[in-house]
Amino acid sequence: MTRKRLAETTNEFDKRFDAGEDVSDLIDLSKAKITRSNRKVRITLDIAESLVQDIDTIREKIGVDRGALIKVWLHEKVMKEKMTSGT
Repeated sequence: MTRKRLAETTNEFDKRFDAGEDVSDLIDLSKAKITRSNRKVRITLDIAESLVQDIDTIREKIGVDRGALIKVWLHEKVMKEKMTSGT
C-alpha cells in the first residue's frame, strides 16, 4: 500500500477533505485531545403535579419525551434572555 502524499498547506488539506478524500492517514491522532465543552449535568426539579400534567398533555400531542421538551423550552428561553441582555 502506498502512503498518500502529505498536504503541504492547510488549504490543500481542506480541499482534499472537502472533495471527500479519506484524510485519516494524514492526521496524527497520537496528540489528539477530546474536549467535552457541553458536558451534561444532572439537575433535579420539584414542580407541581398539575404543571407536569400540562407538560405531558403538550408532549403527547407533539410526540416527544417530557425531558426533551423541557430541554428545548429551557434552551429557547436562555437564548432569548441572552439576546435581550447582550451576553
